[in-house]
Amino acid sequence: MTTQRRNQRRKQNKSAAKRQADKRGRRAEFWAACVLRLKGYRILRRNYRVAVGEIDLIARRGRVLAFVEVKYRGDIKSAQNAIRDHQWQRIERAANRFVASHKGLQDKLWRFDVMACAPRAWPKHIEDAWRAR
Repeated sequence: MTTQRRNQRRKQNKSAAKRQADKRGRRAEFWAACVLRLKGYRILRRNYRVAVGEIDLIARRGRVLAFVEVKYRGDIKSAQNAIRDHQWQRIERAANRFVASHKGLQDKLWRFDVMACAPRAWPKHIEDAWRAR
């Protein structure tokens, strides 16, 4: 097998792995949104993306506006611990943009939550997982 063909095959394998990871992530976001709805939240946005960051789910219940990061890993514990400070900062910047562009939400209480997902497990909702500085 030539080097060019080997490199092409590696690219295809990486591409297939990326597609599978994206599919698992979308499925996890779907189930996370379902759990939030069952808990009485209204999903305002999914996959909110701006130049400064992105938010998987934006949900509201009463006066609370929850910015939810969904993580899918092999087990719930790993999913809970998969978010680093720099990711939270990007989520916070995106949240600032979102609220600034929605005048009716500026009086709401903000919260940053995690939805930890794993195979064959009910998603775990961790409320107020991170505080903005």
